[in-house]
Amino acid sequence: MFNPSRDQARRFLIEAWRKRRAALPATSLEIIAADIVALHPEYHALLESADALTREWTPEDGATNPFLHLSLHLAIAEQLSIDQPPGIRAAFESRRSRHGDPHAALHDILECLGETLWRAERNRQPLDGAAYLECIKRQPA
Repeated sequence: MFNPSRDQARRFLIEAWRKRRAALPATSLEIIAADIVALHPEYHALLESADALTREWTPEDGATNPFLHLSLHLAIAEQLSIDQPPGIRAAFESRRSRHGDPHAALHDILECLGETLWRAERNRQPLDGAAYLECIKRQPA
């Protein structure tokens, strides 16, 4: 299982974005990551900054960690590509039709993934795929 360190995950996203900006060849996963970064112009300057690897975001600051946000997007892209947990692709399509915007639908799923990960960590249990899908279905439009 791929389990990068915080710095490796950050470097991956920074490098994927650098390759996109420079029109350099990239791996399939880097292309997906750069596509996700492209959806988030609010993070472009950060990914290009010298302190991107060392900067901290804490809940106390009230700021979203952009690397966590982008990584969750990447996880969802993988989930959708293999429909795992089963039914996530249909849940995404339902959200997309409600919003009329795929990125807004992805953010609904992202909120649920974050909640599901938090619960699994807090309870020291595996991810609950059924609860994850139920959360997605309950999201308001």
